[in-house]
Amino acid sequence: MTINPQDFADHIAHLVRTIPEDPEITRAADLFTKALTAGGVIQAFGSGHSEAVAMEIAGRAGGLVPTNRLALRDIVLYGDAPRSELDRYDLERDPAIARTILDLAPVQRHDLFVIISNSGVNGVVVELATLVKERGHDLIAITSRTHGEAAASRHPSGRKLADLADVVLDNHAPYGDAVLSLPDGGATGAVSTITSALLAQLVVTQTVRNLLEAGEVPPVYLSANVPEGDAHNLRLEALYAGRIRRGA
Repeated sequence: MTINPQDFADHIAHLVRTIPEDPEITRAADLFTKALTAGGVIQAFGSGHSEAVAMEIAGRAGGLVPTNRLALRDIVLYGDAPRSELDRYDLERDPAIARTILDLAPVQRHDLFVIISNSGVNGVVVELATLVKERGHDLIAITSRTHGEAAASRHPSGRKLADLADVVLDNHAPYGDAVLSLPDGGATGAVSTITSALLAQLVVTQTVRNLLEAGEVPPVYLSANVPEGDAHNLRLEALYAGRIRRGA
């Protein structure tokens, strides 16, 4: 058996063509638009590699300014947990961490949450989703339905991220994420980061379209590496002072 990178590229190309047809993208963008129009901020959370997708949503060129990224490290950066907590192998499986992250966050009533997790079964993401819904916020999940349905929940309730979200965006990653089988078992060629980032950008661009069609000026970042980018971005960020973080 030979691994062919072109097979991986062909698989991704197929997903790039078909994922935009998902009507849930429009539903997610409508929730984004609703939150922003009401003065809310988009709160994005992902742990592990899923944090890269939260970064697609919060604080990047071409993206929306009223966005905030939550992360496991917040318990140290904004709380009083020791740095050694971040070395725990099971940190993202601990439901108690979710409440700490949420309580440390600058969340207001109209904020919308996006939680990204390929499996959707770990304690932090399920507990965070549970708390978000208990506190009355809309919730969008970016996850793999295939993996989530095949995996056991690691939350005491037995629930999974997809069970709690108002909108579920399926990244179409297979169980285990990778798509090219290896001769002695296992696989290589992970899918979820690429397709989840695509979903995030599709929702953002549809939201911008919604705002333009409503006659509003979308609060969109310029690249910091173009002339006047810093001035443009700082002016918009000032409108959300104390509500969005642009730290580590």
